[in-house]
Amino acid sequence: MTDKRYLELTSRAVAVRLDLISKVHGIEQVENYFNNIPTKLKGLESYGALLNCYAYVKSVEKAEAVMQRMREMGFARNSLAYTVMLNLYYKTGNTEKLDPLMREMEENGISFDKFVYCIRLSSYAAASDIEGMEKTLARIESDPIAVFDWATYTTVANGYTKVGLVDKALEMLKKCERLVAGERRSTPYDYLMTQYATTGTKEDVLRVWELHKKYVGNRKNISVITSLLKFDDLDSAEKIFEEWESQKLCDDISIPNFLVDAYSRKGLLEKAEMILQRAISNGTKPNANSWYLLAKGYLQHNQTPKAVEAMKKMIVISGPRSRPSTASWVACLQHLKDSGDMDNAEGFINLLREKDIISSDIQDKLLSYIKNGDSRLDALSELKGSSVHGISVAQEFPRPDQAEEDSND
Repeated sequence: MTDKRYLELTSRAVAVRLDLISKVHGIEQVENYFNNIPTKLKGLESYGALLNCYAYVKSVEKAEAVMQRMREMGFARNSLAYTVMLNLYYKTGNTEKLDPLMREMEENGISFDKFVYCIRLSSYAAASDIEGMEKTLARIESDPIAVFDWATYTTVANGYTKVGLVDKALEMLKKCERLVAGERRSTPYDYLMTQYATTGTKEDVLRVWELHKKYVGNRKNISVITSLLKFDDLDSAEKIFEEWESQKLCDDISIPNFLVDAYSRKGLLEKAEMILQRAISNGTKPNANSWYLLAKGYLQHNQTPKAVEAMKKMIVISGPRSRPSTASWVACLQHLKDSGDMDNAEGFINLLREKDIISSDIQDKLLSYIKNGDSRLDALSELKGSSVHGISVAQEFPRPDQAEEDSND
């Protein structure tokens, strides 16, 4: 035990605080805190943390200024700060700055690690620069001290797939498989199944699934189901869903949602309803997106009365980032008006206002529109360019696993 009331502040503690301040209060408070700490605490760790904070908010100029200061103070001695800058340049599209920075690393005797190589490979793949990608891969494979993992080959495979070099992509994925043999985490298998689906080889998707499905995890189930749905193989996707369902791993609604979405898009609405009902019966609670995806199917296949009911359920449980697209709820409201169901139309408008989906002004205009039928008051036309007649419902809905995605924009 000690009778000291306070512990001495260290450079490491400053670094932790900078990171926390960045996440909670933003970059201005980070700068204020850093500028007011004692000079003796402005060491490698605190400057590194400040660099990370600027990189997080993609502030290139300020990150570059910190990096230059770290060079002057002798803090840029290993690959960590360089990796932060390389990643920042890659994410902000400043790819012309990657090679000069990597040359600087070589001049300073700083070895490239797997993160540096991965960033460079990713930038070449994103730019469809196959020559640059292949040269970098050859360098990695010939580097006796380079440490690389399965992600190296999936990155290259993605680059090949992007430009249609499927055979080369498959070659990389086979190399990846050899590297992950015995891996117990599901992440590499998720990538493999997803990329095999992208190359159009369903047999490889199913092969990887059968080999590694014993490594239980919801993400893996999502990966194989979404991969199979790319081939419109609903039967295989539902079979795997049933396996997951029978194991009762958890009540993750995003997995049933993918099938609800797929069946709805195909117009197989009874099957979509059945999947959702089964999930409910098994104790899985639908989220806003469950009803939204179902409403989308009803709207696209001319079952508007059912769309209205599904949309109402969606709106009731929606959050601030899970609002329906304007086109979808406008179509529902138009149906209620056209069918003469004014009570339900009024209730629907009031529900939209309660959930802050429309403003009070729009609420008043819509209520006037349905009550008075005033053709001069084209309230719906003010909303996202829709018109009272011929409303489009083609706007894309959220992905089935994005329960809190705002699709109103």
